[in-house]
Amino acid sequence: MKLSDFDFDLPDDLIATRPASPRSSSRLMVGQGDAITDAVFTDLPRWLRPGDRLILNDTKVIPARLNGTRVRDTTDGSGRAKVEFTLTAAQPDGSWRALVKPLRKLKIGDTIELDAGHRAIIVDRTATDVALRFDCAPEDVHALLDAAGQMPLPPYIAAKRAPDAQDRDDYQTVWARHSGAVAAPTASLHFDAPLLEELRAQGVDFTEVTLHVGAGTFLPVKVEDVTTHKMHAEWGEVTPEAAAAIAQTQANGGRVIPVGTTALRLIESAAVAGQIAPFRGNTEIFIYPGYEFRVADGLITNFHLPQSTLLMLVSAMMGRDRMLRMYAHAIAGKYRFFSYGDASLLLPE
Repeated sequence: MKLSDFDFDLPDDLIATRPASPRSSSRLMVGQGDAITDAVFTDLPRWLRPGDRLILNDTKVIPARLNGTRVRDTTDGSGRAKVEFTLTAAQPDGSWRALVKPLRKLKIGDTIELDAGHRAIIVDRTATDVALRFDCAPEDVHALLDAAGQMPLPPYIAAKRAPDAQDRDDYQTVWARHSGAVAAPTASLHFDAPLLEELRAQGVDFTEVTLHVGAGTFLPVKVEDVTTHKMHAEWGEVTPEAAAAIAQTQANGGRVIPVGTTALRLIESAAVAGQIAPFRGNTEIFIYPGYEFRVADGLITNFHLPQSTLLMLVSAMMGRDRMLRMYAHAIAGKYRFFSYGDASLLLPE
C-alpha cells in the first residue's frame, strides 16, 4: 500500500479559510454504499434513525499560539528575535512542550518576552520542538493563554491569514468542555444547538468522549509504504458510562456513528479486545484499508488532505476507490475542504 495511492489534486481555492455561517448551513455530501447525494448539513436527520448514537469529542481547544521575542544580552541588539510558539502538551514538571518558528533561533536558557507581558525560559530543546517554563504558576498558564493566546489554526489556513477574535468561537465546538486540544475536532464544528435539539427529538442518542487532538494530526506521512508509518500519540478517555451506552446501542441494533475521525479513533482504541470497554490513556491507533471496524458503523467527517492518515482512515471505512470517487465528486462540485470546509456522512452499507 503506497502513499501515492492516496493522492489527489486539490485546487487551492477550495481550501476554506472561514466556516459557513451559520455552522449548520455547510454542505453535506452523503456517501451511502456506492451512492452519492448532495445535501446541506441541516439535512442530516434524513439519514439518521431513532436509536442511532452519535459519538461526540468534547475536547476544548486552548488558544495555544503565542508570539514573543527572544532576548539575549548583546551589545549590538542582535540578541532580540521574533518567535512564535504553539504549545502542544503540558508536562508533569509544569513546563510545556511547544513547536516554534524559527526553531534555529533558540537554545536552552534563552529568555522569551511574551507579547502578553509574561516571560518564559527555554528549558529543553530537541530537533523538532522546545520546552518552555512560564513565569507564572502552572495552574495560571491557561489564564495567560486566554488573555494573550491565539487559536492554533491549521497550517493551511494560517498560511493564508492570521488567527483573529472570530476564531475563538469558530474553531470551538458548541459542546467543548475539557481543555487540552491544540486542534479542533472539526467535523463537530457543523453542529449548532437547533440541529442537536432536532436530532434528540428524532430519537438520536449522544455520547461524549474526550480525545485531546494534538499538533501531530497535521504531520505528513513521510514513508512510501504507509503500513510502516508511526502515528503520533494523543490522550483520550472513554468513561465506563460512555462504554456502557455504546454497548447498549450495539445490543439494540442501533448504529454507532462518530462525529469526526478523533472520536472514531478513540472508540476503536477502546475496543481493541473486540468490544467497547472503558479507556483512559494515550492512543496511537493507525487505521488504513484492511482495518476491521469493531464499533463504528459510519462517520461524519470533513474532507481531508491528500496523502494524509485521515484520508487513509476514511478509505478504510468506504474503500479506497469509492473514497477517491467521492473526493472527485466533491472537487467537481466545489465543496470546501479541510478544517473550516464542508462535511461528509459516510455509511459503508
